[in-house]
Amino acid sequence: MTTTAEPRISARRRATRERVLEAASEVFAERGFHGATVEDICERAGFTRGAFYSNFSSKDDLVLELSRRHAEDLVERIRRASKREHASAEDVLRDVLTAMADDTRSKERWLVLTTEFTLHAIRDATARRAWAAQQRRVRDELVAVVDEAVSRQGLTLPLPTELFVLAAIALAQGTLTQRLVEPRSLSVGQLERTVLPILLGVDT
Repeated sequence: MTTTAEPRISARRRATRERVLEAASEVFAERGFHGATVEDICERAGFTRGAFYSNFSSKDDLVLELSRRHAEDLVERIRRASKREHASAEDVLRDVLTAMADDTRSKERWLVLTTEFTLHAIRDATARRAWAAQQRRVRDELVAVVDEAVSRQGLTLPLPTELFVLAAIALAQGTLTQRLVEPRSLSVGQLERTVLPILLGVDT
């Protein structure tokens, strides 16, 4: 994922940041965004509050950095999936949706954290601006990788790429949310397989 170049930091500080982020991921998964405290994260990481605040300004800052990394992984997963040979735009976009529909336990934990953080951002103007900017960056990256995949195949999408990406995100998140609440309500990929032909105007 393309990002603004980070200032050069020492290996020691980089290691500290990595350990804090790892600890934050664990504590957020166990206690949620609001339930986790900076003290909890510092204790798990084995650092002082001073070490935390020399690297991150707040819990919000941690979630934004974790989101940046999560987006990088997602874009790379989609890029790998979309490099296979395809016969149609439908095949390309089906692979994109499949790559987004990561049905792992870590994805479930990430959805719970980002849902909780989204509610926090709705109520906090500063967090909302930062979260909205992050979401726009993710969408821009996804649009770029889908356009790259479609162009490579010499295809034309039947709808604007940004609209497809917005729909794909909503599908992936909505399906996983529904399956977390009602595990037997949908099988993995069921909604995507049903809705994709409608998005693409394909007769079924």
